[in-house]
Amino acid sequence: MKEIYTEIAISASPQRVWGVLTDFAKYGEWNTFIKRVQGEAKEGAKLQIHLTTPAGRNRTYDPKVTRVEPEKELRWLGKVPGFLSGEHIFAIEDMESGRVKFVNREIFGGMLSSFFKDTDDVKAGFEEMNKALKARSEG
Repeated sequence: MKEIYTEIAISASPQRVWGVLTDFAKYGEWNTFIKRVQGEAKEGAKLQIHLTTPAGRNRTYDPKVTRVEPEKELRWLGKVPGFLSGEHIFAIEDMESGRVKFVNREIFGGMLSSFFKDTDDVKAGFEEMNKALKARSEG
């Protein structure tokens, strides 16, 4: 199993950050990593996610939303049964005083997870997204 973990402090309310994070239709306006998401932030919903890593790799995923806890957590899971799975987790932790800690992480499992090599590129994409979410939420 492998994990990519990033976090950032954002000077905005959990409501504001959640609103930006779950407004998939506007991702193209601010998100430099996940360029487009089709679908809804609703448990059981299927999504189609289009991303571009900082190294220029384009990928499309079709995960299923597994958890929606408004203003706290959004999760989706993509998998190739028996071979590879990726659970993406966005968490918003209220730090009071109008600030939150935003956590952006992915946990990879399955037989092929040990062969997943471009974690540095993906982590850089998470960090880019975090900075863009911060700017959008604080703006």
